[in-house]
Amino acid sequence: MKRLLIAVVALLATTDIYALDSLAVQAVKPVISPIVVDTLATDSPSLSVLLFNDGTWRYTLNRTIEQDSTLYSRYWDTENISAYRSVSIDSIPKAVAINLVDSLKHYRYPYLGRITSRYGMRHRRPHNGIDIALKVGDTICAAFDGRVRFSKATNTGYGTLVIIRHDNGLETYHGHLSARLVEENDRVVAGQPIALGGNSGRSTGPHMHFEVRYYGQSFDPERIINFRTGELRRDHILLKKGYYSIYSKYEQDFNAEAERDDAEKKEKALSAEKRYYKVRKGDYLGLIAKRNHTTVGAICRLNGIKPTTTLQIGRVLRVK
Repeated sequence: MKRLLIAVVALLATTDIYALDSLAVQAVKPVISPIVVDTLATDSPSLSVLLFNDGTWRYTLNRTIEQDSTLYSRYWDTENISAYRSVSIDSIPKAVAINLVDSLKHYRYPYLGRITSRYGMRHRRPHNGIDIALKVGDTICAAFDGRVRFSKATNTGYGTLVIIRHDNGLETYHGHLSARLVEENDRVVAGQPIALGGNSGRSTGPHMHFEVRYYGQSFDPERIINFRTGELRRDHILLKKGYYSIYSKYEQDFNAEAERDDAEKKEKALSAEKRYYKVRKGDYLGLIAKRNHTTVGAICRLNGIKPTTTLQIGRVLRVK
């Protein structure tokens, strides 16, 4: 009964939000942020139900059980934009499989708007994210569940900036804001309003600069999000080290990329099956073929030789 009363009172509550513009303090349209008013247990110890003050609800995983406990402690820096300054790109795996969403598929597009600039080189300088046009005061939401690592007005090109580290290990940057609706260490859920769009920092007009990073390395956000529809391209990504190059852009063809991945796996499998033999004193093709359970003809085809070829001691032949 007590929980029901809390939820009812919260539903009746409204809050006026004011934003700090980059040039002056000005009132913007009220934003009612969905606030968690209660958490209900389920039959599963790792699954709970969140109740919000706007009457909605959703399932959530208990991250104290499901999530790596070091994610929000190791390299956790609320004072500096970059938390991974001590991590070199050489120490990052060549490829890492990342589940973007869990089985509950918690994802929400941060802001659906017109793309004005994409990832890549721009005016001879790296542009590490996507620019999305908006109006000052428009609401920006968290893409995935996570925790706010950085939330400050900066004197950098980002202007007012909110960085969220997500349960999937990625960090998202939201720049040029006019107001912040969350603070460092706040827990956020996908779809929760985290900021208001603006024109702060190095900006020529109201827009949001949106970046996605892994261990401090940026990659093209279009690899995971379809910015025309706002939909997540798929539930997981094989994040390759080559993607961290500012010249590595999404090719608008995930199927082709998947086919290349399959081809690479097959090539590695075939390479693992290859076998070689070093010619020793007294060896001849028939004997070598018998020892390696193959035929003279197969050895000749693999090495471009004839059955009559004289074998030099020490020569390496491919036998499979």
